[in-house]
Amino acid sequence: MEDGRMHPQQDPDRWARLTAVAGEALAAAKVGEDAVAVDLVTGYLSGSPEGNEEIRELVLLLFSECSDMVSALGSGGATPVKMQVFDEDGQEVPIDDADPPVRTAIRTLLAEVHGDQEAAAEQIEIALANGQPQELATVVLQALRWTVKLALECEVRDLSVAPWIETALDE
Repeated sequence: MEDGRMHPQQDPDRWARLTAVAGEALAAAKVGEDAVAVDLVTGYLSGSPEGNEEIRELVLLLFSECSDMVSALGSGGATPVKMQVFDEDGQEVPIDDADPPVRTAIRTLLAEVHGDQEAAAEQIEIALANGQPQELATVVLQALRWTVKLALECEVRDLSVAPWIETALDE
């Protein structure tokens, strides 16, 4: 796992667990059950002997899938992909003025989009090492929300989405 990503061929059972938990969390996030979605991920974390390692892999898996979908949307459609950050009042704010966990999520996604998996992994490591549980929950929730929104947009544009994500969102 030199690039920080979990590959199915490395440990098929672990891959199946990660995608199953991520899929359940995506299904919950899709219907607005944010607390349930985050609890699924953090509950998985607390029940695992390799907690931080697996949460890192799970979150990086989500951001990696987001990156793939951003790339597909950017080259597969006529509409460019734009990242925006909004405050509680719905006003757009500069990325540097966003809350720290939102900045972490944005930096992680941008690193993935630009092919820098090491930088993406570093962002998640910082969140795991320094963040409070609520901050980590915000990063997880952001990854889940973006995955749902990007997958739905890919579907609208008839672009491919990872099969495990399609399955999760169809349930």
